[in-house]
Amino acid sequence: MAFLRRLGWYLVGLSIGIVFLVFFLKKKSGEEGIEFCYFPNCRVLKDMRSKPLTFAEDFPEKYRDTLLIQSFLTDGDVDFGRSDTESQPCKTYFISLPHNGKELLLRTQNCGDKMVAENVESN
Repeated sequence: MAFLRRLGWYLVGLSIGIVFLVFFLKKKSGEEGIEFCYFPNCRVLKDMRSKPLTFAEDFPEKYRDTLLIQSFLTDGDVDFGRSDTESQPCKTYFISLPHNGKELLLRTQNCGDKMVAENVESN
């Protein structure tokens, strides 16, 4: 009888754990729009995507495509070696993205309330 009672409590705990796991994995899969960022690259890009995008006055006209900038912010790699993450009030980041066989480098200013795209260089 004691074994059946322990087995019953084990199955109750297991079912609660499975329900929680299914709920958690469903949210993580993106159905509900929740994104989990654990690495610095992902966290910086997610923070920039959450802010309104503005262009600097001398930003090249041929790169003033918000879809291109959004691809930098979703698929790009932040170069933390070149970036200045300590500057105030806005932090400067360099984001690289392979594009049409060459690599583009976006220089941005990440401010508290906006993200400013300053320049795109082609390598």
